[in-house]
Amino acid sequence: MFELGRSTTHRRGFLGRIAASAAAFGLGGLVAPLDAAARPTRAATGASANPEFEAWLNKITGKHKMVYDVPEPNDGFAFAWARVFLNTTNETYGTTDADNTVVIVLRHSGIPYAMESAMWAKYKFGDAFKITDPATKGPAIRHPLIHLKPGDVPFPGMGTDELLAKGVLIGVCNIALTFNSMRLAKEMGMQAEAIKKDWVANLLPGVLVVPSGVIAVNRSQEKGCTYCFAG
Repeated sequence: MFELGRSTTHRRGFLGRIAASAAAFGLGGLVAPLDAAARPTRAATGASANPEFEAWLNKITGKHKMVYDVPEPNDGFAFAWARVFLNTTNETYGTTDADNTVVIVLRHSGIPYAMESAMWAKYKFGDAFKITDPATKGPAIRHPLIHLKPGDVPFPGMGTDELLAKGVLIGVCNIALTFNSMRLAKEMGMQAEAIKKDWVANLLPGVLVVPSGVIAVNRSQEKGCTYCFAG
């Protein structure tokens, strides 16, 4: 039988561990008190604290719309599926890429795909995020899905840079950037702030840092996207 008391205890333990981890990294502001009362928000006025994020969301205007949720690298399948969605939608309904909208949200461990190859080499993303380069079969030290040549992948046009050029919206989670930069900082003996700054400065052109991956997935669906788990 379900035990309410036991479940509550486990929940508090789980949230406590998150709070402790955030506090250890100086991120206490990311975790709200468990019993805090609802606070006034901007909802009454409809204002946003992040107009750039709102402008990005307002680009979701296509006839057919899909959001791919990418918490894990998953060999880059999100980009293949994005291209397949666009191709088959166009073939079936007589549309073009510009008539439809695809959103790719890179969060948790899916964030390396947001960055230029220089970051993959510098921070050894292949090892850190368990991503294999299909060309070498070893840990990736370059972005495996940009500057593709014919025959590199099964679906032409599925490169991250190619999809961005076609109007696909790619957002990368700010929370994941923060926590992963802290993780690598400890392993590499560097400053987390410097790593995150480096990552943000080397995002692929067109990629946006979103407040969190989960809010980007949520708001994309509120804008009419159908959800697809791609991690």
